[in-house]
Amino acid sequence: MSGARFTDEFKRDAVAQVDERGYPVRAVAERLGVSTKSIYTWQKQFSRPAKVIQEVDAQADEIRRLKRDLARVTEEWDILKKATAYFARESR
Repeated sequence: MSGARFTDEFKRDAVAQVDERGYPVRAVAERLGVSTKSIYTWQKQFSRPAKVIQEVDAQADEIRRLKRDLARVTEEWDILKKATAYFARESR
């Protein structure tokens, strides 16, 4: 398939078969009809180093924590807003 163009999704799927599912590069290349050199090139292009993966996971954890905190603070703020309105009516 010389000169064939492949989508990024196709390339990522090919790399995932090797990296995540543990298939040999040669088997994936033969099954998909591409060269082993293409698979190795795509691995370099789409694989993330372990340090980057750890950083992304840490950022995702931090985002989840911040969303929980935001939900809690928003709920507290709404309660205080209702209490303020209630006491404002009571003082009249």
